Amino acid sequence: MANSELEAPAEQAGHECDDYVVPTTLSALQEWAFDPDGLPRAVSAVELAIVTKAKEQSPHAHRKAQLIVPIRGLVSCEVANGMWIVPSQSGLWIPSNMVHSLRSSGDVDLYITFLEPVFVPELPSRCGTITVSPLLRELVIRLSTLPLLYEDSGPNIRLIHTLLDELKAAPMEYLHLPIPDDPRLRRIARELMADPGNRIPAGEWARRVCMSERNLFRLTLQATGMTFGRWCRQLQIMLALERLAGGEPVQTVAFDLGYESASSFITMFRKTLGLSPAKYIAARQSWS
Repeated sequence: MANSELEAPAEQAGHECDDYVVPTTLSALQEWAFDPDGLPRAVSAVELAIVTKAKEQSPHAHRKAQLIVPIRGLVSCEVANGMWIVPSQSGLWIPSNMVHSLRSSGDVDLYITFLEPVFVPELPSRCGTITVSPLLRELVIRLSTLPLLYEDSGPNIRLIHTLLDELKAAPMEYLHLPIPDDPRLRRIARELMADPGNRIPAGEWARRVCMSERNLFRLTLQATGMTFGRWCRQLQIMLALERLAGGEPVQTVAFDLGYESASSFITMFRKTLGLSPAKYIAARQSWS
């Protein structure tokens, strides 16, 4: 690839690597014509630092598949039919050509690995969160330190093969909120996101979207695979994790989500994710 195709202005943040300038901030990645799909390597990685309260990347897609690994902070990703949250110690798998948008909460350090689809045929064709082992995390970090046009032989290739083996073995996590195409359920989701403390009962939601409560329950289960109550709780978990990762106290988050006490919120959180909010966030932060 010609050097001029990826020439960056001098004032934009980056590290020079052979014929490329590697962006080290999200703004540099967005504002400069960085083209990971055009890199002549099967696997490549880049580190990004996001130092803002909230940053959103507009919908886009890459020919290559992606693995996004936050080391600090929390990232959420939305596609046409769902939303995922990605705290530290987890990773987000995005298949090739999948239109998606990314949003960060608080200060975030993350690594994005780009992979040629032919090298990951066993991995899912849908987005999903995975558990990132210590080895997988260190392999991603090590890969990001290589020149983008690294020598594709010897130790580098062994590094790539080990990374692929770890990625294929990584267990999936359940940090997903299905967002159905049905406009009635999308309306409910939008209103809950705008006012997560809303305690409107299911019957009232059904009336608002002009259907019976029984049909609402049936539609939600059919469209999301969850009961209506479970779907609403999953949305609350998503919103809660985003705010907890930003440093807000558990009690504040609990009250804003409509819980009468922090203990009732903690009980719901523990039943859903297996840990209390404090232990869940502490476990992620211990990796940073």
